[in-house]
Amino acid sequence: MPTAMRRAYVHRLPMRSPDDIGALAAAIAQGMIDPAGIVAILGKTEGNGCVNDFTRAFAVRSLEAVLGQHLPAEAVRQIAMVMSGGTEGALSPHMIVFEARLDRENPPRAFAQSLAFGRARTPALPSEHLGRLQQVELVAAGVRAAIADAGIADAADVHYVQVKCPLLTMERIEAAEARGQRTAVRDTLKSMGFSRGASALGVAVALGEIALADLSEAVICADYARYSERAATSGGVELLDHEIMVAGMSADWTGPLAIDHAVMRDAIDIEPARAALARLGLAVAGQVAAADRGRIAAVLAKAEAAQSGKVRGRRHTMLDDSDVSSTRHARAFVGGALAGLFGFTDLFVSGGAEHQGPDGGGPVAVIAERS
Repeated sequence: MPTAMRRAYVHRLPMRSPDDIGALAAAIAQGMIDPAGIVAILGKTEGNGCVNDFTRAFAVRSLEAVLGQHLPAEAVRQIAMVMSGGTEGALSPHMIVFEARLDRENPPRAFAQSLAFGRARTPALPSEHLGRLQQVELVAAGVRAAIADAGIADAADVHYVQVKCPLLTMERIEAAEARGQRTAVRDTLKSMGFSRGASALGVAVALGEIALADLSEAVICADYARYSERAATSGGVELLDHEIMVAGMSADWTGPLAIDHAVMRDAIDIEPARAALARLGLAVAGQVAAADRGRIAAVLAKAEAAQSGKVRGRRHTMLDDSDVSSTRHARAFVGGALAGLFGFTDLFVSGGAEHQGPDGGGPVAVIAERS
């Protein structure tokens, strides 16, 4: 008798506010989503995406409340809830629910591989290890655990790794110093970049893109020629450990959904994303047609202001703005560029792409239903 296989479902749901879980609650009530099958939830909230963006924690608490009506507390805790603050420009607040079900009907398989995803959590990170090689190693171990959880046999089949990582607050810095330790930085905003960067390098190590032996602490947030093409890391004040979700392709999963990734070389380089669409069976010359947009389950991207201060030779002012963080400018800019291609604005565009793609660019992953 054939063995039941896991099948991936991806639900993109609107949010009217950081605590709005109405669409999720309705989907559960209508039987569209089984809470027991939720592996991860990624969300874009309309906060500032910086140290004091408490919309992320607000959204997580709201999700925990609704899921707690259906699941034991420990089961809720196991769900990776990665909230990314910042919906600048016309980016639309939304959540993406990743659900796995057992396909017991075992119809004839149409595809050799299908979308697969897994999750992991690391132990809490001591503040003095943030932005250092200890964080790189901790995240690498967590990514390997998530790959195993997904049943992905080859790291080459991993197309996207989302890491929610901690940041430093003055309280955490002072606690480390009271223990006789020093943190990598004392600037809490800069700590977000160091955490994202070290986490991204941890992804690169786990995927075999970079050898740990080739890294040193001097590289982190300094040598941007070293990066992962599949990492997406986001910092937050709401946690002390790392929440990790990997998505890729596996022969142990079934269903029509597939994922592919591309790397934008700069903030307006949408052609690699177009190529990823073509590999998923959606070849488009211009903007994705309205009839085909329903096949796209999610678009996941990173955005970063180029350290050179230029985009294709022309000066940008994202790094010179003392009022608005460059990550906020970058999210709006890249979000607009990608929306022009995909034809919708509920895109998961996360700012701060240290060691995530080349400087000024970043990875893009697309999940779509194959015909």
